Amino acid sequence: MKKPRDYKAEYAKYQGTAEQKKNRAQRNTARARLVASGAVKKGDGKHVNHVTPISRGGGNAPSNLTVKTEANNSSFPRTSTGAMKKAKKGGKIVGRKK
Repeated sequence: MKKPRDYKAEYAKYQGTAEQKKNRAQRNTARARLVASGAVKKGDGKHVNHVTPISRGGGNAPSNLTVKTEANNSSFPRTSTGAMKKAKKGGKIVGRKK
């Protein structure tokens, strides 16, 4: 039987860190800006995408924000077994759909 997920430990170890709270606040701010501009609305199933991810120094400038469907924003290139493809040197993924 699979061990149940320990959400309290997960939050304490990762999601509750100061850095992750700051990143979450940035993501929430980005969504609020696009809601205010009318690009997205609550419950529309669309995701706010940072062109340059927050984890790589991207901010909430309008030029860094795009709206994507959940399928386009949450899908990653997969191998025939379903595992995520590894990035090659230089960050480009083999067989990635554009």
